[in-house]
Amino acid sequence: MAKNQRDELVFVPLGGVGEIGMNMGAYGFGPEASRKWIVVDCGVTFGGPDLPGIELIMANPEFLEERADDVLALILTHSHEDHYGAVLDLWPGFEKPVYCTPFTAAMLAAKRAGDGIVENVDVTIMRPGKPFEVGPFTIEAINVAHSIPESNALLISTPVGRVLHTGDWKLDPTPVGNAPTDVERLKKIGEDRSTPLALICDSTNALKDGESPSEAEVAANLAAMIAESPNRVAVTTFASNVGRVISIVRAAEKAGRTVVMSGRSLHRITGIARELGMLEGLPPLLDQDAYKTLARNKIVLICTGSQGEARAAIARIARGEHPVIELAAGDRMIFSSWAIPGNEREVIDIQNLLIDKGVEVITQSDGLVHVTGHPRREELRRLYEWLKPDVLIPVHGEAVHLTAHAKLGRDSGIANVIEARNGDLVRLFPETLAFPGEVRTGELYLDGLVLCTPEESGVKGRRRLSFGGHVVVSLCVNGGGQVVSGPDLVIEGLPETEDESLSELVEDTVAGVLKSMPPKRRSDTEVLNSALFKAIRNEVNAYWGRKPNVSVFVHRV
Repeated sequence: MAKNQRDELVFVPLGGVGEIGMNMGAYGFGPEASRKWIVVDCGVTFGGPDLPGIELIMANPEFLEERADDVLALILTHSHEDHYGAVLDLWPGFEKPVYCTPFTAAMLAAKRAGDGIVENVDVTIMRPGKPFEVGPFTIEAINVAHSIPESNALLISTPVGRVLHTGDWKLDPTPVGNAPTDVERLKKIGEDRSTPLALICDSTNALKDGESPSEAEVAANLAAMIAESPNRVAVTTFASNVGRVISIVRAAEKAGRTVVMSGRSLHRITGIARELGMLEGLPPLLDQDAYKTLARNKIVLICTGSQGEARAAIARIARGEHPVIELAAGDRMIFSSWAIPGNEREVIDIQNLLIDKGVEVITQSDGLVHVTGHPRREELRRLYEWLKPDVLIPVHGEAVHLTAHAKLGRDSGIANVIEARNGDLVRLFPETLAFPGEVRTGELYLDGLVLCTPEESGVKGRRRLSFGGHVVVSLCVNGGGQVVSGPDLVIEGLPETEDESLSELVEDTVAGVLKSMPPKRRSDTEVLNSALFKAIRNEVNAYWGRKPNVSVFVHRV
């Protein structure tokens, strides 16, 4: 059957549609056999306890690699890790340009320098309100409020239809350190009915009613909490939230306090912000070495570690391991953040350590000290009203968020609502239609310095070792079945009690097997290996209740 020769605009989510994180989407235009592609965002998510040793996870770009000659560019909406964190791992091989704002470009350069990455990408600066062309696509960045500077939605125009790809956004009339969402431009896009419009939209807060509070409200609360504290005040937040840092610095200055920062990412990002003129008019931010020189009631500490990272500043402070900084009874610690799902336990553990020291810990449950950068349901409704989209595809969320967003869109009267998932191909225009599972997709793991598929990683083996420990037995036998060396034992991860040692149990088991076998059978290395393996597993299981991982090496000499 011949492939369709008409021009079509299609959308292929490769990551971030069905999970939070590793956002990557592809837009194709042209006849089916000769489409040209652009990619929007290239992010990561973080490995959890179920993936031992895996730090980062990113979308597998195999679909794009198979069409590399027709992939034209990567456009980044902003520089949060879940949107740009995989660029230096995945994009250099394409040798195609990356379009982004000055702040995102500086963040990429800092990441490359800080991580010692050799590969580089060709960056072209884009600016809101100034459309540019990439092959058959005309792209315009539109400023939106979010929790990091220079966040953008993208208007992607083609002859058959347009897309408004929101990226991460919210409607905040009084953001700090950023311009508000360009509502007038969004309204004008909705007024233009020359070609149909698809809305590819953030679903993170689609379960929450009302509107997101403003960053200015958080700033006011932080100012009050800092002003009323009689002793030290420490605040931890996302290092990339430059607006929040500005609010803290302004509050400290108003209260007659000096700001000290601890954490490499804070220094790196505030350095970028200062170079780009975002911190004009603010006092200097001192390094942690100044901490002990300041009076207890004249200091505000901003530190990293809001997600419970073990090596970050606040975790080291809580454990009493920081070389310079300590918090004591009567000091105040504000968590101006929320725990990303999966990090709750680590954050709570740090808070408990601080509470045990007599530190007053303040979190979201005590007052408005944090807001996210994502729209709630009323904000989504208002966007629908302005844009009047012909098609809605919820993205940036787990199944529960995507489903709630889709229902909201239908209830709001949007004609075509597509509930897509990673690997689907959606023809947006003409004649909107979804093709579920059309594209092979998946994940890549960053395992140390190695980028690999889940199947190539050693995660399954690590899980087995973490559950069952490891017993290694090595010995040498000669042709007559006599043991001429060993047995040597290595045992890792098995319990040792005062009553009985598992090491002794394994030694006795090996000795029993050797004694029970006639010399001729002992000389057969395969037979001896199998007998030792089974006996050790069974004896340890009978004692411990778990079958260990066993490796037996029988050498013939």
